[in-house]
Amino acid sequence: MKTLKDLKVGQSGKVVKIHGEGALKRRIMDMGITKGVLITVRKVAPLGDPMELNLRGYELSLRKADAEMVEIEV
Repeated sequence: MKTLKDLKVGQSGKVVKIHGEGALKRRIMDMGITKGVLITVRKVAPLGDPMELNLRGYELSLRKADAEMVEIEV
């Protein structure tokens, strides 16, 4: 299983599943990360957290802990 956290800068992946439950899963989905969406990693902060993603035509900053819950297919 590969997660969003495993992607390097410039790589893209398609969301397969979102792990977690309740409010945390709802918050990730409210940010636009839903099944079938293509996500590209634009850049990562110097210390590795957070990462900047490009999806649905906008940029989103996401912590690595949250990115680990998003299962992707490269």
